[in-house]
Formats: sequence, C-alpha cells, structure tokens
Amino acid sequence: MEKAKISVIQLFAMMFIFDLGTALVVSHGIHAKKEAWLAILLGMCGGIALFFIYYFLFRQSPNLPLTGYARKILGKYLGWIIGLLYALYFLYISARQVRDFSELLITSTLQETPLLAVHILFVLVICYVLYLGIEVLGRATEVFLVILFVFGVTGNFLVLISGNVDLYNLRPPLEEGWKPILTTAFWDTTPFPFGEMIVFTMLLPYINHTGLVKKVWLSALISSGLILSWTAALNITVLGVDTMERTTFPTLATIGTVNIFEFIQRLDVIVVFTMLITVFFKASLFFYGALIGMVDLFKLKNHQQIILPIACILIFWSMSMASSFIDHLEEGFKGFRRIHPLIVMVIPFLMLLVVLIRNGFKKKAKG
Repeated sequence: MEKAKISVIQLFAMMFIFDLGTALVVSHGIHAKKEAWLAILLGMCGGIALFFIYYFLFRQSPNLPLTGYARKILGKYLGWIIGLLYALYFLYISARQVRDFSELLITSTLQETPLLAVHILFVLVICYVLYLGIEVLGRATEVFLVILFVFGVTGNFLVLISGNVDLYNLRPPLEEGWKPILTTAFWDTTPFPFGEMIVFTMLLPYINHTGLVKKVWLSALISSGLILSWTAALNITVLGVDTMERTTFPTLATIGTVNIFEFIQRLDVIVVFTMLITVFFKASLFFYGALIGMVDLFKLKNHQQIILPIACILIFWSMSMASSFIDHLEEGFKGFRRIHPLIVMVIPFLMLLVVLIRNGFKKKAKG
C-alpha cells in the first residue's frame, strides 16, 4: 500500500465532492416524478444505514482495505474473487464517469471535438494526479471545494432571482402514492450515489485519525444529500417534471433559463465547470480504488507501475460501453439496478452476517 496519510478535512472534501458527482446534473431520482427530492432524502437515509455496515466491517480490520478484509472474512479464495469483483466494479464506474463528463462537454461546448480526444486528455490528467499520490488528490479537494461552493451559491442565487421558479410544479404532493418514491429510493438513490461510497473503504487505512471517520462520513453524506435533494426540487420547479424527464442534463437546462435584464445569461459554464470538478474527483477516487485493489490482490509493489496499462483499459472501456450516449444512459440505468444492489448492499450485508456469526461462536467457545 502507498505510504500516505490524508486528514479528516481532506476526507470530508473528497466524500462531499464524490457524492455530488454526476448526480448533481443528471435527472437523479426522476422515476419518483415530482417527489424526486423526497426519494433522494430517503436514499440518503439508506446510505446512512449502509455506512454503519461499511464502518463495522472496517473496524474489524482497520489497517486493511476492502479487498484485504474480504479475504479475511470470506476466506482466501472466495475473498480474493470478491475483491477482484470490487476492483472491476470501481474501474467500471470510473469509466462511466469519464464517459458522462465527456458527453456533457461535447454536448455543451465542444461539439466538433472527437469523443476519444476528450477521454484521453481527461484520463491523462487523472493518471498524473494519482501518480503523485492520494495526498496530492486530498490537498486538491480542499481547494476545489471552495470553488465548488462559490459556483453553487452563484448558480442557485441567479436561478432564484430569475423569476423562472414555479412552486406549482411540485404540487400536488404524493400524487402517485408512496410506491414510486420508495422504489426509486431503494433501487436508485440509495445505491447511487450514497452506496458508491463503499469505494472509501479502500482509503480509510490512510486516514490520520480513524476515530473521526464516522463523523466525517456522515457529515459529508448528509450535507451532499441535502444539496442533491434541493437541486432536484429546484430543477422541477423551473423545468417541470415532463421537461426534466426528457432532458439529459436538467441542471444545465435550469441554469440555461437564467436571463436577467438581457445581460446575465448563457451561464452553462457554471454547470460544466461544476461537473468537471465533481466528476474528476469521483472518477479519480474510483480509479484509485481499482488500482489499490489490484495492488493488494496481486501483491504488487505500488500502484504507479500499473497506472498507465489500467488507464488504457479505462479509456477503451469508456468508449466501448455504448455506441451512443442514449445507449450509455439506458445501459447505466439497467446495469445500476442489476449490479449496484449486489455490490453495495448484498455482499457487504453477507460479510456482516459472517462476522456476527463468527463472533457469536467465539463468544460461546470462550464461555
């Protein structure tokens, strides 16, 4: 493992930006219609429940990443296979993040730029930062968190004073009952993005003060969840549910409606730069989780020696996962509903049961 340490402030910044990710600009929770904001809040509660599972497993072996204590809990061979599954999962989600950002950039500003060129440049920057180490990534998040805050306050303020907000779009409440809200919360908003924070179990051994992990994780999760819920509600009040369902990037469309005195307009750049920041760090953290997992599983010396080969796989995977962005979104929706619950819910819960049963037998043996 890399000999590095990150502070709790850096951990909070990474977790907060990570949770926002692409969820800040896509139609997150829209399957719950106008109650998308409520589905996100319930998903946040589900994310809190998942955190306590992840944290319990981490406390059993605080010096090991997820791939390490999976072998300790499930045995050498089954645990190795599960660890490889997580490493591939982290790499897959990183590839999806790269594709998401590249498509937004091409759609909004660089219409004539080849998709592959954006992928290569974006991944090379990620590789450079990760080659320097997780400490560099942690310090960078502290700076960009401030920039993200300025963008967020500015964008929200301009939308609110633009006169485009219509609270009627949120009425009537619970028009279709609780079923679509609960279904969306369980299948969509809990696994993404809150369940994806399982990648931080690969980073927790690097924390300077592991005793503060619980407060930092929950603070980042709750604060980002509230912001995502607010953003979904704001998008609905401005665009309406029908428009939001048809729009690929509703936050981009919302900020695009701002036109104050025919002078303050064309503010798409705020959303593009916001997504650049959030997706860069989210893709980097997933990529780093995959690298550390492979280093741990294959007993390699460090992650620097495999960063470029794995980066080539990342670029190829992000390009080949779908022929178009519509197919990419459709595959993501179906894939998330198949893969996410297994990865972020079922397997950790089974490991929790194994640990609890094993501890119960140990107590009986001692008694």
